Amino acid sequence: MSGHGRARRWAVVTALVAVLLSLPAVVGALPADDADVPAAELRDAVLASAGVAFSGYAVSAGGLSLPVSDQLPAVADLLSDRTALRVWWRGPDEHRVDVVGAAGETGVHVDPGGTWTWEFESATARRAAPAALALPAPPDLVPATLGRRLLSEAADAELSRTGARRVAGRDALGLRLVPAAPAASVARVDVWVDAGTGLPLAVEVVADGATVPALDTRFLDLDLTAPPADVVGFTPPPGARVLPGEDPEGLLREAADRELSPVRLPAELAGLARREVAGAPATVGVYGSGVTLLAVAPLPGRLAARLRPSLAAAPGAVSDEVGTRIDAGPLGLVLVEPPRSGAYLLVGTVTADALAEAAAALAGAPS
Repeated sequence: MSGHGRARRWAVVTALVAVLLSLPAVVGALPADDADVPAAELRDAVLASAGVAFSGYAVSAGGLSLPVSDQLPAVADLLSDRTALRVWWRGPDEHRVDVVGAAGETGVHVDPGGTWTWEFESATARRAAPAALALPAPPDLVPATLGRRLLSEAADAELSRTGARRVAGRDALGLRLVPAAPAASVARVDVWVDAGTGLPLAVEVVADGATVPALDTRFLDLDLTAPPADVVGFTPPPGARVLPGEDPEGLLREAADRELSPVRLPAELAGLARREVAGAPATVGVYGSGVTLLAVAPLPGRLAARLRPSLAAAPGAVSDEVGTRIDAGPLGLVLVEPPRSGAYLLVGTVTADALAEAAAALAGAPS
């Protein structure tokens, strides 16, 4: 099978991961001072912290072993490897995140007009316009960004306080999110919040039944002063190769138009209500809220037949009565092929039981 064929085969997997997605512990030696701040109030402080300026150094490590394709290698690396992040943050629309690793150095510069991605070794700059839906990128792993995203839909009853610890030399108040949905495969999300600014300093995502975080990102060093604008901004240097950046929404639309069947999906699956997601193709169903999400795409038989052996060959793949399944920490992916109806691809942070329940419901869904 050609490389082009593999890219087409994995296009829908890329689409669903993008729809959803959208690390070693380093604790300070000094004891931290706790504060009597209620959990809901601390969450509100986190959500209000996007405008806090800072610069710092963070480390992220993940255990999400995603299948790798022509379209997913960078995403897989971000979510499964150790990543060093140097961050300069002036605001949500003006920041820079550099990743330095064995493969080289990449800088992501965000401004109100879009994003520059600068690959130092190849002297290549890519420019992308703002998009409602995008694949995970280095700024998404910054503790402050990830913490706000994971707490953005947290209900008061899902939150509790967990004391305090030192992170990057600062007092950080512990906030725990335990998803209420029975279908959740995430056991808990722990966010450690700067007592003075509401800025998330560390985030741990732990899967159900696991003892080691599936994703752990935290600051090692933090300076709460605004970085200079000329450090954050970017202009391609002379001689640089300038290319258009990825168009995630275009990729999703192309994958949907080319590969996804127009099937009427139910309003609820595995106890999760269907929701609207900006930028997602109409042929993709998204269910749930907060950190408990399930994305579903109907597949034509020819694509399912090509995708099945690729999934089965992935590390840790299981083929059973539910379908062909991959588990990557709290993230599950399953290809379902009911005998008397079309195939479906499901990706989500839900349990194996929830995936099986959703698969059974889809087997009887009208086309």
